[in-house]
Amino acid sequence: MTDAASQPPLVLFNSLTRRVEPFVPVHPGEARVYSCGPTVYNYPHIGNMRAYVFADVLGRTLSFRGYRLTHVINITDVGHLTDDADAGEDKMERMAAAQQQSIWDIAEHYKQAYWADVRALNIRQPAQWTVATDYVPQMIDFARGIADKHCYELPSGLYFDVSTVADYGRLARAATDDEGEGRIEAVEGKRHAADFAIWRKTPPGETRQMEWDSPWGRGAPGWHLECSVMSGAVLGFPFDIHTGGIDHREIHHPNEIAQNQAHCCSGDLSDPANSGARLWMHNNFLVERSGKMSKSSGEFLRLQLLIDKGYHPLAYRMMCLQAHYRSELEFSWDGLAAALTRLKRLVMAVSALKAQTAPAQGWGPRFAPYLDRFGAAVSDDLNTPVALTVLEEVAALKKVDPAEKLAAIAAMDAVLGLDLLALDRTALRLRPAAAAISEAAIEDVLARRKEARAAKDFAASDALRDELAAQDVEVMDGDPLGWDWRLG
Repeated sequence: MTDAASQPPLVLFNSLTRRVEPFVPVHPGEARVYSCGPTVYNYPHIGNMRAYVFADVLGRTLSFRGYRLTHVINITDVGHLTDDADAGEDKMERMAAAQQQSIWDIAEHYKQAYWADVRALNIRQPAQWTVATDYVPQMIDFARGIADKHCYELPSGLYFDVSTVADYGRLARAATDDEGEGRIEAVEGKRHAADFAIWRKTPPGETRQMEWDSPWGRGAPGWHLECSVMSGAVLGFPFDIHTGGIDHREIHHPNEIAQNQAHCCSGDLSDPANSGARLWMHNNFLVERSGKMSKSSGEFLRLQLLIDKGYHPLAYRMMCLQAHYRSELEFSWDGLAAALTRLKRLVMAVSALKAQTAPAQGWGPRFAPYLDRFGAAVSDDLNTPVALTVLEEVAALKKVDPAEKLAAIAAMDAVLGLDLLALDRTALRLRPAAAAISEAAIEDVLARRKEARAAKDFAASDALRDELAAQDVEVMDGDPLGWDWRLG
């Protein structure tokens, strides 16, 4: 942690104003952040998880700057349709039917899978996880409070009239510039194409697994309503920062903002606080040229796939940190391998230091300029690519106090979250789950090979190397990193 007053201003890009702005907390000394979480109808793909690495770095930076952080992430287990614009089936209901399971069991399974990815990526636990179905009574109260002035009823549900709030869609800017990506088809009965459901009635003759009684009939809340209710209930309006993927900038977040304006009786968006949050922040897409970022095909890139291919999950975190969160990031296996190598170098440097000493309580003047540069980088709209290079400069320093050096690295890693002081280099070996040979067997052959080399029996050494190669194990004698082996 550092004193915010001693650092350059923390500036962050506000998607609502399209400019970088100084962070000025609503409550002095505090930072209240809400992040749109997953809809737990399927496993998250690695593009989804980029949003939570970004939000985690944001939270860690706020802590580094000395703010008391309250971070909330929601779990959507009801209300999200297959089309963000109020069309299609409920994603949860559809998956429950496809797998012939209870919708509650589906939600629990995929919630736990998401949390496993959160842990694997060393994402800090938020102050609170808010689960949508826990807040349905508050959602009904919220909708009742805005219905008379801002909503109208159709046979399918209660709809929000976007013409009743000022500056609707300003976040997306779909009508005013080329950046808008959301396009909403007209639906019969709506007053305006962009109007959206805040309560969806269960169709006559049907029964949903998740439905509740309301003033507008039995049914379920709309997806957009959930986040307005949960963020306001836990953090209060206005709070400081709302985060999400850039795909939310076009439909979901503009609809949240409209609801927040209606609920708070606030004015136009010339004052960003009227949107419910002072800053709206969005990470850009992770792209993969084969198209496996979509769940619609049934086969997509999950974190577990990376792990099964032998990559430590923190190699993916490193890959995310190498690009600015607002930049599009292309995924490739070569890029992931390069990120793993970069992570290995840092882990080896830290391991050498740990063999000498424990971290000091602080660092002297030799390290202060590096910490200042690191702080300036992350304070400049979370510029993690620059911050990483500063960390690597410190790791490469020679003839410095090792305890102070370790302390400086630990302070930087507290923001980047690579877990450098806990990782062991053997955990970063490439070892696909499908490999037929065990690590114990590999180590046994390597031990015998070491004995053969010590005895200058190079024929035996080569034979043992060939034995491993036949099982897809590469012995890396010439690797400058000093890695013993890797599985192909």
